[in-house]
Amino acid sequence: MLRELLAEYGLDDAEIARETTFHDDLELESIDLVGLSGALREHYGDRVNFAAFIADLELDEIIALTIGQLVDYVVESLHATAAPSEQD
Repeated sequence: MLRELLAEYGLDDAEIARETTFHDDLELESIDLVGLSGALREHYGDRVNFAAFIADLELDEIIALTIGQLVDYVVESLHATAAPSEQD
């Protein structure tokens, strides 16, 4: 999903690691995070509400947001909403 978003900005060859920041490294703006949030919601449904996650952050935390934080949030959200048999 992230690669698709980056391709729209001509950044499909950008290096991405856990430490990569959306703002400083990828130069994405908050509106781009809204688009990413929509893509995550479309893919995972209500299980991953990235918009709510972002809404709980301060501006400096949003600016410093990393790929790793996004991945951790998605994994935690999916794990929290998994059926008991899926969590084992």
